[in-house]
Amino acid sequence: MALTISELARSADVGVETIRFYQRKGLLFDPRPSAVASGSGRRHYGEDEVRRLRFIRGAQRAGFTLEEIGELLELDRSDDRPRARAMAQARIAALDARIGELQAARSALQGLARECARSEQGPCPIIAAFER
Repeated sequence: MALTISELARSADVGVETIRFYQRKGLLFDPRPSAVASGSGRRHYGEDEVRRLRFIRGAQRAGFTLEEIGELLELDRSDDRPRARAMAQARIAALDARIGELQAARSALQGLARECARSEQGPCPIIAAFER
């Protein structure tokens, strides 16, 4: 498999600039000189880069920062499962906290919407709540 940077980007539904950004951050590597097509000046990427890019995108969806993703990639090389597990547990705790915040916001909005529906008189409770 030999993909151009645009084909690699399409494989993970990201832009070319995202690939370059990940490269600048050290998460993805430029192809080795031997992978540069002779005479074309284009770099070609293989299955390893596709897998790594998909890993990065999946870890981002799970809420990991780019720094944490870099650490996870390093842990893969060292097979440090206890550290990877600790990172996952910390991410779960952060997600649980965020879920709690979102549930509280939802509950508050539901209450404001109910209050708003009770009367057409006076200021809108929803708008008034955000002005405070």
